Amino acid sequence: GDILQPQTLAPAVEGVRWVFHAAARSDYWRHPEDVVRTAVEGTRNVLAAARQAGVERVVLTSSVAALGVPRRGELLTEEHDFNLKPAQFPYGYAKSRAEGEAREACRQGLEVVIVNPSVILGPGDIHLISASLVLEAHRGRAILWTDGGINIVHIEDVIRGHLLALDRGRSGERYILGGENLTHRQVFETLAEIVGRRKPWLHLPGCLIPPLAAALDLLGRFVELPLNGGQLRMSRHHLFYDLSKAESELGYRPGRSFRQAAEETYTWLREQGFLKRA
Repeated sequence: GDILQPQTLAPAVEGVRWVFHAAARSDYWRHPEDVVRTAVEGTRNVLAAARQAGVERVVLTSSVAALGVPRRGELLTEEHDFNLKPAQFPYGYAKSRAEGEAREACRQGLEVVIVNPSVILGPGDIHLISASLVLEAHRGRAILWTDGGINIVHIEDVIRGHLLALDRGRSGERYILGGENLTHRQVFETLAEIVGRRKPWLHLPGCLIPPLAAALDLLGRFVELPLNGGQLRMSRHHLFYDLSKAESELGYRPGRSFRQAAEETYTWLREQGFLKRA
């Protein structure tokens, strides 16, 4: 079915006990205009169809993006809410709104568990969402770093986390499915080692990010760029996460390192011919 066409969803959920709703536009920098509608209306439609079909439980794939940004030195948890303007981070705003639809469905009697994966890396990323990190490093473009950081998790750990949420998660609750908290410098230095390129050598100080981000916003209106202003602004933050709730309630334990995820992604990109096109 098409999640934006409610009439197509009833056959898809007929006789189904459980639904994993992971359909969304993740390439928000490519199609920002579609992100919110797909997340909000699509989630509302899927949950309505599930409720009408008598589905026992839905696992909604949200994102850590829905948790907003932290104060300095703070680890983000499931208790944090989106705290940016929608235009600053459309994807995070969209995921936050989708979670609102899930909470409303819970109030109407449907069991919904929310999972919030961090940056997912691993083989099979055919749309080159997170795999673009590895591809850009292969192209020799990972030359600089900012002072922030991200959390990266292997796709296999995220899959296992979804199954644990289905089995053990509490309805109406959200669970962070993360991996390692890493600075941007750690990420790009590791990628450079894996792809055999020079390590990043240029540090971009925080004071230069606002004017550069504004320039990217302007240029992005005319040409497609690998990075937009919103992404550059977000790179100032240490987007680090506390996994203790998922660990204690679900038994979630990420078992694969960032390096393993990056190496497997690089191998997959080579096998699929993406490196030849780079």
